[in-house]
Amino acid sequence: MRSDRRRLVQAGFLVLSLGAAQIARGANMLAVRIWPAADYSRVTLESDAPIQSTQTFIASPPRLAVDIQGMQLNAALRELVGKVQASDPNIAGIRVGQFSANVVRLVIDLKHPIAPQVFSLQPVAPYAHRLVLDLYPSQAIDPLEQLIQERISAKTPSAVGSLPGAGATVNDPLGDLIARQTQSGSGALPLPAPTTRRPDTSRSEGPFMDNPSRPGRTPEPPRTERLIVVTLDPGHGGEDPGAIGPGGTREKDVVLKIAKMLSERINASSVGGSPMRAFMTRDADFFVPLHVRVQKARRVQSDLFVSIHADAFYTPRPQGASVFALSQGGATSAAARWMAQKENKADDIGGVNLGGQDTQVQHALLDMSTAAQIKDSLTLGNSLLREIGSVGKLHKPRVEQAGFAVLKAPDIPSVLVETAFISNPEEEEKLRSEAYQKQLTDALLRGILAYFSRNPPLARNRSL
Repeated sequence: MRSDRRRLVQAGFLVLSLGAAQIARGANMLAVRIWPAADYSRVTLESDAPIQSTQTFIASPPRLAVDIQGMQLNAALRELVGKVQASDPNIAGIRVGQFSANVVRLVIDLKHPIAPQVFSLQPVAPYAHRLVLDLYPSQAIDPLEQLIQERISAKTPSAVGSLPGAGATVNDPLGDLIARQTQSGSGALPLPAPTTRRPDTSRSEGPFMDNPSRPGRTPEPPRTERLIVVTLDPGHGGEDPGAIGPGGTREKDVVLKIAKMLSERINASSVGGSPMRAFMTRDADFFVPLHVRVQKARRVQSDLFVSIHADAFYTPRPQGASVFALSQGGATSAAARWMAQKENKADDIGGVNLGGQDTQVQHALLDMSTAAQIKDSLTLGNSLLREIGSVGKLHKPRVEQAGFAVLKAPDIPSVLVETAFISNPEEEEKLRSEAYQKQLTDALLRGILAYFSRNPPLARNRSL
C-alpha cells in the first residue's frame, strides 16, 4: 500500500515538474514572415501558443520595440533579421535578442515615422497563433494622387473623343486636374470638389463634348480629356495564398501576373480617344482586406472594378472560367453561394485587425449596394463572359450572382472573374502558361472595351 502511495506521489511530482517546465518554456516560434508594400509592411510571427507582447514606438530615429513574453530566442526568430529586403518601403532593418530570461525583444528600425497596428489572430486554415505587426506610414499614400502622377509621367497626349450611344458633356474633375497639371508642369494640386452630373437627356452623343448640331443648343468648346479608370483587384496575397493547385501553383501568384499583364494593356488603350488607366489594389505580394479593396476603387473614382481569381474545388474534375456579380438577394445557385462564402473568408486567413476604430464603418460600406450597380455589373459580366468563352471553356454560360463582399461598391460596376479551376491539373497548367495568360488578358481587355462601347463612362459624381 505504501509503495503504491509512493508511486502516486512521485507521478504527481513528475506531472507538476513537467507542467512547470512547459509554463517556463512558454510559446515556441514556428515561423516568421515579412510582407513589404508601399501601403504598409507586415511582420507576422507564428507560434504554437498565444503570443503576449508589449510595444513601444520611438520617434527619433523611428523604430518600434516589441517585447515578447514567455519566449526563447530560436532559429526561426533569428531568420527575421535576414528577411528584410533593401527595397522594403518602410523597414530599414530588424534586430532581435534575448532581452531577459523569458523575454525576446525585436527592434524594427524604420525608414520613416509609422502608425503601427499590432494584433493577434487565432489559428485558422494552415496557420497557428499569429502576432501581426502592421506598419503603416504616418503619411498615408493617396491612391488618387499616385494615379495622377503616373498619368503625368506617362505623358500621354491629350485627346477628345466620342463613343456611339453616349450622353452629354462630361465635366470631369479628375480629367480637368490632370490636364491642368500636364499643361503647367506643376506638382500635385488639390482635387476640386466633385461636380453634379448633368441630366442624361440623350444617349446618342459623344460623352466628351456637346453635339453642336443639336437644335436649340449653343456649341460649347470641347472639355478636357476624360481619364477612364479601371480598378484591377488580384485576389488574396501575402498571408493568404488563395487556392493551391496540385502542382503547387498558388492562386495569389497567378492572378497577380494576369492583373499586371492586363494593367499594361489597359494603360496602352483608349476609348473614343480618351486614355485608360489601370489602378491595382495590390501590385506585389501583400494582403489587402476586402473592405480596403472597395475603398481603394472608390478613392480613385474608378469606372469599373474587376476582381481576378482562380477557382478551386475539392475534386480535380470541375473546369472552366466563371464571372460573378453581386446579388442583393440570395445567390443564383448553390455553387455561387459556396464560392462567395469561400472568397469572403479571405480576411480570416489574410488577417484583419478587428479592433480597429472604423470597424462599424467597414461593415456599413460592405452592406451598401444598389440595383443600378448590379444591373451595370451584369452587363459588364456578360461582356467579359463572351470574350473569355472565345479563348477557353466556361464553367457556367451565364453571369452568376452572390453576396461577394469585394463587389459591394455602391457606385462602381463590379465583377469577380474566376479565370479557371486551379484545382484541375490541366487548367493549372494553362494558368501557368504565358500563352494562355496572354489570350485571357486579351479577352478581358476586349470585354472591357466592348462594355464601354455600349455603356460610355459618365461624369464622375462621387465624393472621395
